[in-house]
Amino acid sequence: MIAPLKQGVTLAQPNGPVIETGRLRLRQWCGADVAPNTAMLSDPGTARFITVDGKPVTSELAGWRNAAVMSGHWALHGAGMFVVEEKKTGRFAGRVGPWFPPGWPGFEVGWGIASDFRGKGYAVEAARASIDWCFATFELDQILHCIDCENTASQAVARRLGAEKQGEIDLFGHAADVWVTHRDAWTAKLKA
Repeated sequence: MIAPLKQGVTLAQPNGPVIETGRLRLRQWCGADVAPNTAMLSDPGTARFITVDGKPVTSELAGWRNAAVMSGHWALHGAGMFVVEEKKTGRFAGRVGPWFPPGWPGFEVGWGIASDFRGKGYAVEAARASIDWCFATFELDQILHCIDCENTASQAVARRLGAEKQGEIDLFGHAADVWVTHRDAWTAKLKA
């Protein structure tokens, strides 16, 4: 727990982009996101596909570390996965966005939506906004989506985004398909 601040003292605040869609707000991380992110990762069905070891996060410290990695990606690289917040309720709905730590197979836009918010199209809505932002921000010809071969829900999201499956890799000891969103196809779809 952080100690109370002295009167008149402020700490550094994230100053990154905020993207709004019809139903969602994509923003940088803050301390209030640690608990709902930890809760999302404690779900075995979610953890299976988005934690490093495929196991649920079972401790407050492990959840804090995960959120620190997510927010640290922003601090180190100037971009990273956004917190997805439902505008109507202000609740944490998941995380979506760019991910490119050292040794990663390429510049990825990934997604993870908390179980309470699945089935509403939030992954597609947030990923579209994130892909738009990435193509507007970075000189990229393509964006990857690394999806566990057994993750049929994320494969469906990739298809709805218009991504193409282009190969398979080993990711943390699990077979993952590499889906690709090409800039040319993405911008052509937007103009149509």
